[in-house]
Amino acid sequence: MFETHAHYDDDWYDEDRKELIESLLSSDISYITNIGADFATSENSVKLAEEFERVFAAVGVHPDDVDSLKDLSDEEALNRLRELAASKKVVAIGEIGLDYFEREAGQKNEEVRKRQKHWFMKQLELAKELNKPVVIHSRDAARDTYNLLKDFGYNKGVIHCYSYSAEMAERFVKLGFYIGIGGVVTFKNAKKTKETVKKIGLASIVLETDSPYLSPVPFRGERNNSGNIKYVVAEIADILGVSMDEVVEATFKNAVKLYELEDRVYGKLS
Repeated sequence: MFETHAHYDDDWYDEDRKELIESLLSSDISYITNIGADFATSENSVKLAEEFERVFAAVGVHPDDVDSLKDLSDEEALNRLRELAASKKVVAIGEIGLDYFEREAGQKNEEVRKRQKHWFMKQLELAKELNKPVVIHSRDAARDTYNLLKDFGYNKGVIHCYSYSAEMAERFVKLGFYIGIGGVVTFKNAKKTKETVKKIGLASIVLETDSPYLSPVPFRGERNNSGNIKYVVAEIADILGVSMDEVVEATFKNAVKLYELEDRVYGKLS
């Protein structure tokens, strides 16, 4: 199985990071992509990828972290990401995007959304410059995310932790994006996610956990890890009426294509 989105640099793994990753890569997990959310986590993702042969990295600044860039010019910030992306183990720019979720009382103001859109576009431009796919974080921002991607026209990547309607998923797929499905699909109340799986089928799905977050049933609320992907596989198989082996095979091929790893996975890994 190919874990397309995890955060093993998170503090939650400080006690057993190396042992856990080694055990995962010795079991059913063939590859892992560790995802950055700011400069520090992007740097840590690259370090992890360079430590483990079958771990890759994505580098980028999450929409909730764009304020960390306020003291840098656009070019200074992008140059730091360029330097990180120079590693051969970096396979994507991400996670980037828009997050309009109201974590505090009141609507996220337009100034915050404007900054998020600015850095979303700048990092999309960087991805296009470097010819790398993008890992998109989009929460409560379906219309703006879709319109910005459609208008920009550089459409290779994945919509991570997909949470919108099945119809919107079809629109993202038509642009050229894969849909990231993780532990949420196992939740009883995850009607939209289950409908999305049924609507788009295996051709456009990649597996993820977002570890250490979003553990599937029966581990909700606990620390997540990539070994729990098997519960996601089982749920997708049940929804589509196919075998778990079919889900694993199709999503593995999709992940390899998403991260443009055909030569390294099917040829000699380097």
